[in-house]
Amino acid sequence: MNRNALFCDGTWDYVFPAEPDINEKVVLRFRTAHNDVDEVKLHTGNHVYSLWKTKTKGEFDFYEVEIQLGIEAFRYYFEIKQGSEICYFNRYGVTNRPEEYYSFIIMPGFSTPEWAKGAVMYQIFVDRFNNGDPTNDVEDDEYIYIGAPSKKIKDWNQAPESLDIRNFYGGDLQGVMDKLDYLQELGIEVIYFNPLFVSPSNHKYDIQDYDYIDPHYGKIVVDEGEVLPKGAKDNIHATKYQQRTGDIRNLEASNQLFAQLVEEMHKRGMKVILDGVFNHCGSFNKWMDRERIYEPQPDYPKGAYVSADSPYRSFFMFHDNRNEAWPYNGSYDGWWGHDTLPKLGYEDSPELEDYIMKIGKKWVSAPYNVDGWRLDVAADLGFSNEYNHMFWKRFRKEVKSANPNALILAEHYGDPQDWLQGDEWDSVMNYDAFMEPLTWFLTGMEKHSDEQRNDLWGNADNFVGAMKHFMSSMMTPSLQVAMNELSNHDHSRFLTRTNRKAGRVSQYGTKAAEEGINYAVMREAVVMQMTWVGAPTVYYGDEVGVCGFTDPDNRRTFPWGNENKELLEFHKEMIRIHKTEKPLRKGSIKLLASEENLLAYGRFEKDDQIVVIINNSDSLREVTVPVWYSGIPMRGRMKRLIYSYEQGYTTDYDEYIVEDGEIVLNMGSHSAIVLKPTAALMIE
Repeated sequence: MNRNALFCDGTWDYVFPAEPDINEKVVLRFRTAHNDVDEVKLHTGNHVYSLWKTKTKGEFDFYEVEIQLGIEAFRYYFEIKQGSEICYFNRYGVTNRPEEYYSFIIMPGFSTPEWAKGAVMYQIFVDRFNNGDPTNDVEDDEYIYIGAPSKKIKDWNQAPESLDIRNFYGGDLQGVMDKLDYLQELGIEVIYFNPLFVSPSNHKYDIQDYDYIDPHYGKIVVDEGEVLPKGAKDNIHATKYQQRTGDIRNLEASNQLFAQLVEEMHKRGMKVILDGVFNHCGSFNKWMDRERIYEPQPDYPKGAYVSADSPYRSFFMFHDNRNEAWPYNGSYDGWWGHDTLPKLGYEDSPELEDYIMKIGKKWVSAPYNVDGWRLDVAADLGFSNEYNHMFWKRFRKEVKSANPNALILAEHYGDPQDWLQGDEWDSVMNYDAFMEPLTWFLTGMEKHSDEQRNDLWGNADNFVGAMKHFMSSMMTPSLQVAMNELSNHDHSRFLTRTNRKAGRVSQYGTKAAEEGINYAVMREAVVMQMTWVGAPTVYYGDEVGVCGFTDPDNRRTFPWGNENKELLEFHKEMIRIHKTEKPLRKGSIKLLASEENLLAYGRFEKDDQIVVIINNSDSLREVTVPVWYSGIPMRGRMKRLIYSYEQGYTTDYDEYIVEDGEIVLNMGSHSAIVLKPTAALMIE
């Protein structure tokens, strides 16, 4: 039995319909080599079904069975027999014994938005992207946060400092609006914004007001207050900040600007994803008001820190509930112990839960019409896992009722399977099944640059095993929309990881992040990012060579006027290939070859195929790849779409002969190639 020819997955070539409804019939298909097996059976629970050979195409036979679905998850795997030889096939691949954990899963009624499948996304950390409106910049001494005043950075090119949260460079939504032509030319289809709501930090994961876009990102139309006087220890006199972030005229103007931005992006065919931070808020939050921003403002109810009679008291867990503990009761739970990040107490506050549900619906509805949510540390929401699941089930229903095509992505570390059962999240930021294994394979580095592992560098077995295992945690609709990043705001820049320096900016200094970097390895990573299953997501600046160790160094400003033009053009080419070649959106994926520092895989859909080969070694090597496993004819030709190598890349036309289902080619050091079949080559 040719076990390498056995194949099945959850794409529409093998499950029809690919996202079936409740109580719908579904056809399941399985592939074998031609005339190579005696029997194919499907196992599901206590039932076994025989598949029937329905067609032969090229070198393969296809077997099918029709199944009636119900309302529950349908789990299955295949048993294949040839004579006395028996093997099994599941989400992990071929196994010698049944492994229920890796069973294929169909969840009737579960689907992910079509627009998000394989969509090219772009993450923007707004403060560092582009300053389009200097009038809304945070001022020096505008307010105090964590014991020190805010600071306006005058030099756009200045590297972030170690305690960077109070430093602002002035990036804003008008700056994004001004760069939409750039993003469109790059080929971006979806913008994912780091938090935009009113917040005192530059990262804005400490929300002050979920109802409004921060006027420092939006518009300040009323600006009459004063910065803090010298020697101020709190924000009671931060009247400029109080008015900027509390005056309804500024807030509504900022929301209006955001609505205009989304409308313009939609006109250009782009979607928008917001960052939702719902496990905690910030000490500036109007519900808590630890910083006494809202206490002097008569239009706002008293915060739970200020008054025992606050309408928001139930939103938080106070350990000292004596009436005399107020005003200024600081005995509340902080997220991970941080008093600047009050933990939201959902279990004891149905009012809080209802409020957040309204927020979830508000921003995906008119006039904002956002296309989805990214959920920050989503599994760490309530105080119990049981509540977390109940919350996200309701959140999904509420958001989808307002916008059925909204995408719900979660940040999650570890196995997400319990959360991806079709009734909570659509998918995840794909750390485990993309960023981490790819980083280990190409660089031997941990994604924060905190650790170097030579045993994982170029280790194809580890890469393949990790990918198979973690990809098995997601159903196909979730895999197809998973956010595949090389870098983001929490981890070191991938380009910096290529220098293989384990450490942080405090240890090495800013310049070290740019020293010894390897653009050839970066291009390998981009090729894989744009050809793997999922939604390739570019972190702003990665496409032009921005470097940086982990937070805060990874949040450097976009280098307008100093971009690495070659790397930018390479991204444009790879994005174009991703968007042009059909198999790269929703097609199947199959490993074709793997050995130390070498990977080859195919992406295929019906009669279209793409083959990707990566040579991560530092030497030239001859590579033989059995491309026929991806459905390519045994004889023919393949054309080169792009080839990346040490010195650069080329899109010049070249052809490779397919003989006996294999191609043989020379791969330069740290190279990557993308191929597709062309006209058949007749050989007498």
